[in-house]
Amino acid sequence: MGAEKNGPIEPEEKKMQNSEKDISAIIEEGCKFEGNLSFNGVARIAGIVNGSIFSNDTVIVSEGAIINADVNANVILISGTVKGNIKASSRVEIIKPARFEGTITTPSLIVEEGVIFHGTTKMRDQEN
Repeated sequence: MGAEKNGPIEPEEKKMQNSEKDISAIIEEGCKFEGNLSFNGVARIAGIVNGSIFSNDTVIVSEGAIINADVNANVILISGTVKGNIKASSRVEIIKPARFEGTITTPSLIVEEGVIFHGTTKMRDQEN
């Protein structure tokens, strides 16, 4: 194992990098989509989406993304703006400078200090 060139990677950054290696779909910055998106595997969204988003794996909402949609996935990582209802079967992580408005249903929720959160959470067991 070699040394990191830019110093150690923080745990959150490492999670994001590991997830980004296996990305199967990208909605890039500058793209706008209206409708229902459905992904197999990890999806990264950096553009604007209005409608609904589904993935059997992970949805990454990048900084700068604007999502006005209901999101349903195994894991949801948010560092952009999301307005809608979120359901994650494993966990939701909201990372600064994210903005969230809506309802989150998940067994595990992580909200970093500095995030703007307007909404409610429904914590449930993973098997339900």
